[in-house]
Amino acid sequence: MLITRETDYALRILRALADGERHNVKELCESEAVPLQFAYKILRKLTEAGIVKSVRGVNGGTELTADLSRLTLLDVIRITESDSYISDCMSPGYHCTWSAKNCRKCTIHSRLCGIQQKLDHELAKLSIRDLLKTGPDTTKSAPPRHLN
Repeated sequence: MLITRETDYALRILRALADGERHNVKELCESEAVPLQFAYKILRKLTEAGIVKSVRGVNGGTELTADLSRLTLLDVIRITESDSYISDCMSPGYHCTWSAKNCRKCTIHSRLCGIQQKLDHELAKLSIRDLLKTGPDTTKSAPPRHLN
């Protein structure tokens, strides 16, 4: 699982809507640097999930309907992404050819499931309201580690 461009854009849209005001799609796209084609797709998903609502007419636009302190990063990922697993083998209906061939449980799958559970737990603890809070950065940015 990655924070994909679509999830990133959804978070940007939610940031713009967090002020409680109604915004038209053009304003959202301009203020949050979200391409129009992505904005419509994401807003449709957020509307279907009950996070935002669209109002038609002269003073129409999109407004937030969800409480961002109750909406988590995991919720947004699951709304925007069709697959929120770190490995395809965790997807419902996945058929593991290795397990079938070797007639035993895959230890790699078991370990990845544990990691997935920990990741989901951490993502579920972070509300969008907390994610959007401004203030001193409490995380140290370390360069990514790569295996050589």
